[in-house]
Amino acid sequence: MDTFDTVIRGGTVVTAADSTQCDVGIRGGRITALAQDLPATDHEIDARGKLVLPGGVEGHCHIEQESSVGNVMSADDFFTGTRSAVFGGTTTTLSFAAQMKGQSLRKVVDDYHALAASKAVIDYGFHLIVSDPTEQTMNEHLPALIKEGMTSFKVYMTYDSLKLDDHQMLDVLATARQHGAMVMIHAENHDMIRWLTQRLLQGGYDAPKFHAISHVELAEDEATHRAIRLSELIDVPILIVHVSASEAMAEIRRAQTAGLKVYGETCPQYLFLTASDLDREGAEGAKYCCSPPPRDASHHDIIWQGLANGTFQVFSSDHAPYRFDETGKLAAGPNPTFPQVANGVPGIELR
Repeated sequence: MDTFDTVIRGGTVVTAADSTQCDVGIRGGRITALAQDLPATDHEIDARGKLVLPGGVEGHCHIEQESSVGNVMSADDFFTGTRSAVFGGTTTTLSFAAQMKGQSLRKVVDDYHALAASKAVIDYGFHLIVSDPTEQTMNEHLPALIKEGMTSFKVYMTYDSLKLDDHQMLDVLATARQHGAMVMIHAENHDMIRWLTQRLLQGGYDAPKFHAISHVELAEDEATHRAIRLSELIDVPILIVHVSASEAMAEIRRAQTAGLKVYGETCPQYLFLTASDLDREGAEGAKYCCSPPPRDASHHDIIWQGLANGTFQVFSSDHAPYRFDETGKLAAGPNPTFPQVANGVPGIELR
């Protein structure tokens, strides 16, 4: 007769295929049986009347990473970040080994492994962020890291410290196709955002609420369309991440309907927050500055529809927390202008 270290007794077990009432037998830290009336063991958990779910996988989070705005560090490290995750039912995280311009991609990965290895309390892995596609990065480091199993990496179409131009994007997409990797894309039109930001600041419109205006929906729509066309040219799969707006979602849906290998991701902040959350007294609105920003409430139902109809295959938090003090969101002072505010909101526990 099988014996178990732990039996979770009498809950409704939810799998990818169905839901059924049964026991869960665990041995050596692994689930080894799903059945009714498993034998008694010394350690049992009464799950009657409860759902028993697999541990979640957080596929998009930023832990112990420097911000792209203001050069401040995120509020958590791999201990506090992964501890928060597990309290929310997440047992695996995929954060980013983030290359800044001028950095060796291989060294970045080694450094992130060193940070996580002694602190993480759950399983973890990394996506790469490629911001400096030098010959060494593209011909040596990136192919080797893909071969080692790091088969997804993110590129940015905005942020001065991270953005790639279209030619660089094509090089990265071609490398992904050659070596079998998935490219995640932050799709916003950098020059639209920069132009609007300059005009807003010249007019004295510098409060956090103007962050949402500078990162206009058209900037996300245009960049999403362009990213799809670049990937179509190379014939390589892409994942458009943290989609916030109905127009960008429609671009993804059209590409999918046409048979292109385009995938989508959205996040809780685009279902529950709105641009009005940035319009708070003093610097309070800075807490809600993220990119893309929350849109008006009219987008919520459409994003929900995208989750229901399969436009979005991934639902992640894009967790990027910063303290609300001089080490984080207020690094530029107690009343920062919106371009000085580190972009990001927490979410790894609540997703």
